[in-house]
Amino acid sequence: QVQVVESGGGLVQPGGSLRLSCAASGTIFSPNTMGWYRQGPGKEREVVATITSAGATNYTDSVKGRFTISRDSAKNTVSLQMNSLKPDDTAVYYCNYRGTYYDTWGQGTRVTVSS
Repeated sequence: QVQVVESGGGLVQPGGSLRLSCAASGTIFSPNTMGWYRQGPGKEREVVATITSAGATNYTDSVKGRFTISRDSAKNTVSLQMNSLKPDDTAVYYCNYRGTYYDTWGQGTRVTVSS
């Protein structure tokens, strides 16, 4: 069973940057998709960005041009580089692994964008 653990959240001012990391452990089979999701106060969980085992990426419209998802197979990590952060980006960010038979979620890391 794959396990994922997020890190890198914190408090940042509007316009600032953060880099979130997701460390995966266990046996990772292909095909699979890993991604970042977020849930802001009073909102439903939404997908932010995904990346497949083949390297294909997708982003929600609100983060296009600001966020970049990447995958490092050697380190078994998935990262989310977040630039030009806005208050609306404030949320708990979750890492997700989606394989053929099951999904795995991390515990979440909080991102607060505020002055």
